[in-house]
Amino acid sequence: MQLAVESELADYIIAPDPDAPRLTRTIAGLDQTGAQTALSVVEERPLTIYLNRQEIVTAMTIGDYPEYLAVGFLRNQAMLRSGEDITGVDYDEETETVVVRTASQTTYEDKLRKKTRTSGCAVGTVFGDMMEGLEGVRLPAAAVRTSWFYALAARINRTPSLYLQAGAIHGTVLCRGDRPLVYMEDVGRHNAVDKIAGWMLMTGERADDKILYTTGRLTSEMVIKTAMMGIPVLASRSGFTAWGVEIARQVGLTLVGRMRGQRFVCVSGHDRLVRDADPASVPEEDRKHMRKSAGT
Repeated sequence: MQLAVESELADYIIAPDPDAPRLTRTIAGLDQTGAQTALSVVEERPLTIYLNRQEIVTAMTIGDYPEYLAVGFLRNQAMLRSGEDITGVDYDEETETVVVRTASQTTYEDKLRKKTRTSGCAVGTVFGDMMEGLEGVRLPAAAVRTSWFYALAARINRTPSLYLQAGAIHGTVLCRGDRPLVYMEDVGRHNAVDKIAGWMLMTGERADDKILYTTGRLTSEMVIKTAMMGIPVLASRSGFTAWGVEIARQVGLTLVGRMRGQRFVCVSGHDRLVRDADPASVPEEDRKHMRKSAGT
């Protein structure tokens, strides 16, 4: 069993750690028959993000990779620009705060005044000028093989994760071709995306050859963040919102959803798909995983 787990995690740069003691706790409950049962549930913790001296937001998060979450959140909210000189990222576990410091001051005051709420959970905030940040964005017309989608879904669905162990959480995976690279989880799908954005920014990882895979809905916010990260392909087990599809078509994002077993639907960038896999040859999705994902 241990060898099988190690094999599933072998190629990941960052993989989930469902056994980390701070991420879950065991609680008691009664099942449908009245029998006592114990189950693992995900922890939530507040994380307050500062940009220089300004408090920006307090996010509810599982508490792993706080530095990546803070940097990625600021980047995806257009509060950090490409090439921004980040001089420090300081996390204080006791006060549960992250301070991101830059060499120059930013225009966060205007952004805070223009914030609006979206349908995202936890920190579903999109600032007024995020759409302005998409003006002129045209993602690279990267070809993507349908065999990659099937390989990624099978590999990610077997990866040990909080998603499989406890539910009530979203997973987002940065991939190249048919290889998953960085797998982040959080109570909000956008938090998981922001962690990946922060990792990419802090490590200098390129975006134009990547696929972003998520277990969450493909909303306008998810599409905007993926586009702002420069990633040309976004795929999900879940479905779409109309505005998410519209924005994807506007920026040239290949958008694929409802990926279950042999099936998927491409609603934007379908001309870039290289159909090199026969769907009939792909096994149907394991029912155990279908039940777990339905309960998240």
